[in-house]
Amino acid sequence: MPDWVTIIIRSFILLVVLFFITKGLGKKQLSQMNIFEYITGIVIGSIVAMHAADTETNFFHALAALLVWFLIPLAVEFLSEKSKSFRNFVQGSSTVFIQDGKIMEDNLKKERFTTDELLEKLRSNNIYKASDVEFAVLEPSGSLNVMEKKENQPITAKVLGMKLPTEKEPQTVIMDGKTLMEPLANLSLNTNWLETELDKLNVSIENVFLGQADTDGQLTVDLYDDKIAVPAPSEKPLLLANLKKCQADLELFALATENQKAKQLYQTNSQKLQQAIDLVSAYLK
Repeated sequence: MPDWVTIIIRSFILLVVLFFITKGLGKKQLSQMNIFEYITGIVIGSIVAMHAADTETNFFHALAALLVWFLIPLAVEFLSEKSKSFRNFVQGSSTVFIQDGKIMEDNLKKERFTTDELLEKLRSNNIYKASDVEFAVLEPSGSLNVMEKKENQPITAKVLGMKLPTEKEPQTVIMDGKTLMEPLANLSLNTNWLETELDKLNVSIENVFLGQADTDGQLTVDLYDDKIAVPAPSEKPLLLANLKKCQADLELFALATENQKAKQLYQTNSQKLQQAIDLVSAYLK
């Protein structure tokens, strides 16, 4: 058999084996790696490259080496789950760079980080002044996690004492012009609903590249033809606007009538409707 055919066959087999090894080791291998995972990745890649191109090497030795380097990370992962000290030794531990707003210079030197590198890491977190940071820690993967000082943190609904509705993941109900039945069923919707919503938007399903529906039953679509403008969902804003109009009408009726009983009735219902609007406005915006 010619060498080039042998190389193709060996490369294909080793690629398949490497694929299943990576899949078996989990998604952590695909994200930011710690020290041991970095070393494992280099060794496995070197084994595949060397034995794929060199026809003089024993192919079964390559498979044996890959098996060993598949089992070693699994064993290390198992021991890491059982022992924190072993985990710290193999994967490394976090290092505090900024604590209580103060830069820990000794820790920077320990990790051989310069001031410029620290500032670069802060800028990657959209922070341009070190004095804005309350706490920063360098993770074993090399990423820097930062907590800004309280006065620099964005205002949230919790800080304002506002209660917001829970929001669940939207479901993709149309993809590449095809209806996806399972996501529709997850939202307790059907194809009749989908056809009705598409009719409202005046588009055909064949022209929809991507369609997503949320738990409130609002459909948003992206079309193949980018020149066609699709209106945004308006049911909830329209409902809120109608409620506000009704409340304003009740106030006007109360001002317009001379009948005290009717005036009182209009005012009472206006207040009740305003209370209802306050409760549901967060859901309808």
